Amino acid sequence: MKDKLLGFLLLTATAACNSTEKDMNNYKWPDATPPVADMKPMPRSLHGDTVIDNYYWMIDYFKKGPDSNKVVEYLRAENNYLDTMMSGTKDFQKSLFKELKGRIKEKDESVPALKNGYYYYTRTEDGKQYFKYCRKKGSLETKEEVLLDIDDMANGSAFYSAAGFSVSPDNRYLAYGVDKLSRRQYTIYIKDLQTGEIMKDAIPNTEADPTWAADNRTLFYTSKNIKTLLSEKVKKHKLGTETSQDEVVYHEKDPSNYIGVYKSKSNQKIFIYSGATMSSEMRYIDADKPDQSFKLFQPRIKDVLYDVIALEDKFLIRTNLDAKNFRMMECPMDNTGREHWKEVIPHRKDVLLQYVDEFKDFIVLSERKNGLVQLRIQRRDGNEHDVEFNEPAYLLESAENPEYNSKTLRFIYTSLTTPVSTYDYNMETEARKLMKRQEIVGGYEPKEYTTERIFATAKDGTKVPIALVYKNTTKRDGTAPLLLYGYGSYGANMDAAFSRNVLSLLNRGFIYAIANIRGGQELGRQWYEDGKLMKKENTFTDFISSGEYLIDQKYTSKGHLYAQGGSAGGLLMGAVANMAPDLWKGIIAQVPFVDVVNTMLDESIPLTTNEFDEWGNPKKKDAYEYMKRYSPYENIEPKAYPNMLVTTGLHDSQVQYFEPAKWVAKLRATKTDQNVLLLKTNMEFGHGGASGRFDYLKDVALNYAFLFALEGINK
Repeated sequence: MKDKLLGFLLLTATAACNSTEKDMNNYKWPDATPPVADMKPMPRSLHGDTVIDNYYWMIDYFKKGPDSNKVVEYLRAENNYLDTMMSGTKDFQKSLFKELKGRIKEKDESVPALKNGYYYYTRTEDGKQYFKYCRKKGSLETKEEVLLDIDDMANGSAFYSAAGFSVSPDNRYLAYGVDKLSRRQYTIYIKDLQTGEIMKDAIPNTEADPTWAADNRTLFYTSKNIKTLLSEKVKKHKLGTETSQDEVVYHEKDPSNYIGVYKSKSNQKIFIYSGATMSSEMRYIDADKPDQSFKLFQPRIKDVLYDVIALEDKFLIRTNLDAKNFRMMECPMDNTGREHWKEVIPHRKDVLLQYVDEFKDFIVLSERKNGLVQLRIQRRDGNEHDVEFNEPAYLLESAENPEYNSKTLRFIYTSLTTPVSTYDYNMETEARKLMKRQEIVGGYEPKEYTTERIFATAKDGTKVPIALVYKNTTKRDGTAPLLLYGYGSYGANMDAAFSRNVLSLLNRGFIYAIANIRGGQELGRQWYEDGKLMKKENTFTDFISSGEYLIDQKYTSKGHLYAQGGSAGGLLMGAVANMAPDLWKGIIAQVPFVDVVNTMLDESIPLTTNEFDEWGNPKKKDAYEYMKRYSPYENIEPKAYPNMLVTTGLHDSQVQYFEPAKWVAKLRATKTDQNVLLLKTNMEFGHGGASGRFDYLKDVALNYAFLFALEGINK
């Protein structure tokens, strides 16, 4: 396809359905004409380099410029085109949705957690999208209090998220956040649990992190910048006062830092955390003295991260100070500067200290070695032991443990074949008790599936872990279709967790695999640092090498290999589509971050300034040149690309809708193949998609129908 696009074409489903069809792997793809976006050249000149962006105008929806209506028209035209192209799968999608929904135990209840004399839990009901937030006083046998009925509250809303539930120390007031637009801008409300009244103290534009002081009248919270959506200020609110008069107790001036406020588990301290990718600092006050000025724990130091745990008699500090994989230190309550820090657990080159969970008599350490997690339990008197599992790959993490005085650790365990399991673990006796295992309605037998952990060899010789799962009847002769998932950014770990949705792939002969590529933190802090900034391309080549290895080992073949990733993982999808387009039969890119240079140059776009330590600042020439070298949007070429399904949300605050929209428009105008390219924009939701526990399954059904169509699977 050549760049001779003459205007904007609105495609209607009726016109498309009258077109001829072509056969592709047994699915009849309609021979429809895709939408064509206007080309309005916009030059970008920087560092002596000029680039023409023909689709910059698509940014105008939130800026409310003259093209804002045309943006919506284009996105709707793409949605109509997708509906037409996938029309032959319409009944199959409905069947898949029913199948996916049918595995959910609709009437269910979480394991209750004891806090301050009450057992708190959520429960769901048949046919309802959301949940009830409940508690019982003293015993699970007492009468239930429904604190919030989210099903009722969400009625009539296309999107509804309730988060940050925080009960006052006297158990009377509940503070919580509500987002109805899916841009992660929460309004905090306060409910009087004695009277049932929702108070007038509505606090807009927050992070949904209400934190009570010990006086039951003072609430701290994080306020966001209305334009950039950055967490910018911590404020103090007094019950019954005007929220417009709330005092700013901390203002973060560095736009590269995220901030937040929370209370220690011991309930003694309230902390303010401020951190960027490579440095952090904390402030604190006594929880029973809310009008104190926050004290600086330790001023931020370049390339030093630290977080603080408050015990009743001292502070613990987890830090990477002279310790790439972090170590644990301690200091007195009255001398918190680093000159008073004393090492408790030394740095280990082969073990990443991920986080610390504190109890009165125990410390729980989450440690990662060779990509796998173990929980190490330390008694305050010095004895210790580990909590371990022996599957090839799994997810293991501490769960909600709100009681400081407890001797019971609650943790979550899951693997690619083990449904999510909640355990209570007696830290004294080392006895573990399974409290709940996710029920798969309709039946599920783990023994019918095989999970493995293998290692691909990257371009530079590095070994890259891959966790995978498949049904025992699936042949390993290269004929099986395989979906490879990846992320590889921010040090986020993609551990092998069970997904009941993936069963719909496995039961139709797919293999599902997760590549722990560099940019994550699965193999320690260095693994992360080797996949960011000027080493970012390692993330992409690791993923490509993983795909090639899976083909070499006959798990699949080129004609059956698919890739999927979202957000920063969507950047991965765009990069590997450019770098190795013939490797993939199809790619699913969800809310993809694909216009790296332009986004990182625009500090008015939400969250841009927080990302400089991850991607670099393109105002610096070396960073600009390196970003431009891999940015998917910048590197589209006139060549054949794989079949692609791209998704976005109009109200996405993390990756703005215009990135995938521009990317698809440029791909359409440039690529030379006849492969399928589809863009789905959710016009009501944002980054995380639908908020209900059933609605999001429609998107899963669409994704799977796309894969199955390419594989010729129709039931």
